[in-house]
Amino acid sequence: MICRLFFVTAFLAFFAGVAASAQVSDAELDAISIPAKVETSIGTLEFFDGVPTDATINKLYDNLDRMRGVEVYLNNHGAASLNAMRIGNAGIGADASNKVTITEQLLKPASLYLTGNTSTLYALTYLDLKTDGPLVVELPPGMLGFLDDAWFRFIANLGVIGPDMGKGGKYLLLPPGYSGEEPEGYFTVKLPTYNNLMFLRGSIANGLEPAVANIKSKLRIYPLAKAGDPPATEFINISGKSYSTIVTRDISFFEDLSELVQVEPIDAIGPEMRGQLAAIGIVKGKPFNPDARMKKLLNEAATIGNATARAITYQPRIDGVFIYPDTNSAWTMAYANKNTSFEADGAMGMDARPLFYFNATGVTPAMATTTPGAGSDYALAYLDADMKPLDGAKTYRLRLPSNVPVNNFWAVTLYDTQTRSLLQTSQTFPTVGSQDEGIRKNPDGSYDLYFAPEPPEGKEGNWLQTGPGKSWFTILRMYGPLESWIDQSWRPGEIELVTD
Repeated sequence: MICRLFFVTAFLAFFAGVAASAQVSDAELDAISIPAKVETSIGTLEFFDGVPTDATINKLYDNLDRMRGVEVYLNNHGAASLNAMRIGNAGIGADASNKVTITEQLLKPASLYLTGNTSTLYALTYLDLKTDGPLVVELPPGMLGFLDDAWFRFIANLGVIGPDMGKGGKYLLLPPGYSGEEPEGYFTVKLPTYNNLMFLRGSIANGLEPAVANIKSKLRIYPLAKAGDPPATEFINISGKSYSTIVTRDISFFEDLSELVQVEPIDAIGPEMRGQLAAIGIVKGKPFNPDARMKKLLNEAATIGNATARAITYQPRIDGVFIYPDTNSAWTMAYANKNTSFEADGAMGMDARPLFYFNATGVTPAMATTTPGAGSDYALAYLDADMKPLDGAKTYRLRLPSNVPVNNFWAVTLYDTQTRSLLQTSQTFPTVGSQDEGIRKNPDGSYDLYFAPEPPEGKEGNWLQTGPGKSWFTILRMYGPLESWIDQSWRPGEIELVTD
């Protein structure tokens, strides 16, 4: 009895000591508790012994809904961009799969397209497999193109970089969940969404007119069900046509995104992305009907999201954006680390994705694969040599050293910082390049290009017009880049301020 009593007493004493030694310190309590009043960037938050007041709860939910709206804006910018392109083109009559927009006189500044170029022939169409079912595309020879889905994700290459290897051929495009017969004799592509972009470029090496004729006489798009008597394919010339394909920064961004979600299969995106959308009221099968409070927050979210994308563009803080990272150079690339999926090491690049989609359109690995003497490569400059914004009222110079390493040609094009589309000036094309008859070399073989409201005397052929009150940025395109561009033994100069 005495032994048992001793054991129990010792046991209780031991655990009393453990409990005493395990007591939470005041510092630990402070770290897991919240005081009665906290000052934050969203204002004063108030609590009764950790319980938020009604006013604080409202403030926190407003902040949460606004943050989620910003995330939706940034994470779904690709989907919204392709949808804006589809809506914009439908507004000028290209409202069906077999209605193809084409730049018969090349792309001009009146048409607002994200960083489109003035050097190649475009043919674009927005495929509607929900309406048409399986689609047949009879592709002409010599095309360079690809298919992207409704979230602007790469699906397949076409033409020179596709299975027809530039010879042309018949493609069969199958909608999500298709379980019917798959006839032989086609290059078959299964698509995960109903809305898709078909992006084509035609080579103009032998002239623009024959390239246009090749597309208009041979490109055919029709439902497989009508293959026996296919309807005609229509072509809409957009050269010089004034209209917009650019994403908005207000509530309409979310309204248009909801309309897209209603059309597409539920598994077009994963649970995490669907959850983000659902958190702000975008749910497949349900109307998107935000109240006045939520509309206000989403309008703010779109503006903050737009501003954030601009911050990511002008001051990126992720690796793999600057082409010459070891020097103080402003030249950047559109795809961080030339990664067209934006994923690496099992993680999505949360800044890399909006960096591309806010400023550009069309995703294919071919855009980021540089082969000596073939394809193309791009360098973007958003800032001058001093890493300051480019001012349209000032005069700048860009020097390209001698022996510009291209197999085909190079071109420098100016863009509007607001629309990220071709800069609108009195010049027909805001581009200067090696194909221009009026361009002049320096005695050592280098080129000096000038950007200013008026051309420096004697430099008219090497000048691109800018304007007071506007900023601008530029893209240097290298068509058929050679090894010295790829290994960086040749590199462009920086954009230097000549006069204030």
